[in-house]
Amino acid sequence: MSARILLLEDDPAIAQTVAFVLEREGYRLALCGWLHEARACLARAETDLALLDVGLPDGNGLDLCREIRQGPQPALPILMLSARSEESDKVAGLELGADDYLAKPFSPRELVARVRALLRRAQALREAPARPVAGFSIEAGGSRVRYHGELLPLTRRELGLLLRLLEAPQRIHSRDSLLDAVWGQEADSGDRTVDTHIKTLRAKLRLVRPEQDPIRTHRGLGYSLD
Repeated sequence: MSARILLLEDDPAIAQTVAFVLEREGYRLALCGWLHEARACLARAETDLALLDVGLPDGNGLDLCREIRQGPQPALPILMLSARSEESDKVAGLELGADDYLAKPFSPRELVARVRALLRRAQALREAPARPVAGFSIEAGGSRVRYHGELLPLTRRELGLLLRLLEAPQRIHSRDSLLDAVWGQEADSGDRTVDTHIKTLRAKLRLVRPEQDPIRTHRGLGYSLD
């Protein structure tokens, strides 16, 4: 079945153009022009990717991005659409958990390419084979991980990092390889981004087992999972 995409965009002209382009590619669209409509749509049906405008009549798409990362679908791929092209706005979106950011006006071809890349990466994370590691269990096709029986409330990036480490435990994964695997080559991120997400991932693991720290830091090299 084709991917289901939530499009939150209050400009009718842009919404119609995006809907036409994506439906022509075979995607199923749920079109919303208001923030409260998008919330209801997410609660009502499973979604594979969200395209969120920033400026909306009843709020801000960045608020919905934050809510998604804290909700039942924290790993949902999110692409922000905004007329704001300033670097600070882009950084704010990415730090709130957006996977990508596209400034208006954008070409339909670039939008489709980015949507495909995000969906492909999400699928790869779900299908990535992982070796059994003591204390960890992977569920729902790679969309959830339990640690000593406790379901971890992971964001999409944290989940991607953990699955990558679980693929080859005890192997040292460089920051560049983790960045490429989880963020993709087109992502505007660096080593500090990986370090920050590893820190939050560690904190969530310690909430389950405070005495354990299965992620090992190899100074100047990267990270491994023991």
